[in-house]
Amino acid sequence: MPSSTDTRTVLVTGATGNTGQAAVKESLALGMRVRALVRGHDERSQALADLGAEIVVGDLLEINTVRPAMEGADAAYFVFPIDSGLVHAAVNFAQSVKETGVRTALHLSQRSVNRESVSPSCRDTYLAEEVFNWSGLDVTHLRPTMFLDQLLYPWVLAPLQQGVLRMPAGQGRCAPVATQDQGRAIGALLKEPDKRVGRVTALSGPVEMDFEQLAAELSDALGRKIVFQDLPLEEYAADLRELGLAPFLVDSITGIMADYQEGRMAGSDDNIEKITGKRSMTVGEFARAHAHVINAGR
Repeated sequence: MPSSTDTRTVLVTGATGNTGQAAVKESLALGMRVRALVRGHDERSQALADLGAEIVVGDLLEINTVRPAMEGADAAYFVFPIDSGLVHAAVNFAQSVKETGVRTALHLSQRSVNRESVSPSCRDTYLAEEVFNWSGLDVTHLRPTMFLDQLLYPWVLAPLQQGVLRMPAGQGRCAPVATQDQGRAIGALLKEPDKRVGRVTALSGPVEMDFEQLAAELSDALGRKIVFQDLPLEEYAADLRELGLAPFLVDSITGIMADYQEGRMAGSDDNIEKITGKRSMTVGEFARAHAHVINAGR
């Protein structure tokens, strides 16, 4: 059963991932007891333990490791990497929530979730949302748009360091959002679930833009010219395969970019500010915060 004390206990899955780490840090800063579910002990999990998180080793694909991690929690956050097994993991998570009486669950979905997507990740995310809806649990689906942190992914960062923003974005638009800001929203919702903006909550940056505008803002922030280079999806997929990315990941990323071109990442909102009291960071603010990486070698 949930904690009987005034201090909330929350479970964060995917705790060493991008949004997971941010959610753990924010939840601890908000005074909650944090149980961090990780696949194994490493430097990342030790860093979370040093901050005060309780580290629990488990696997979302193994229900008998998920359920014990839920015991005594008031709320739980579900996130799964871009990989096969998402629907299986969602079933295990939902069943564990039901068995342990956790009152609130947060699910990190994605903006382009739809069953017709060419991205297997987007199709699986659609089914995961449906699993949670069928379960009858109090679940809030969070639908972030494109992550600002993609600028730091190796296949984006390497050309960006040379002055080229190289992605198959076409004329698509979005208001890119940082994982740090998502973590603030996740932590706030774990502490006060009633703050959610409906059962489905979009998470965006403050300004919608296309990639030409994104490149211009990067140029201003970094103090050097950044040029946007569009390219065919097939060429982008070939580049990812050459880097050694797994086929599921290549198909998912390429499919997400196809959805982006179709406008499925579009829109902006102030939900993060409504939830946390502080707006999400702009492209320029993110770039300046990571200029030591993006401008490396110059």
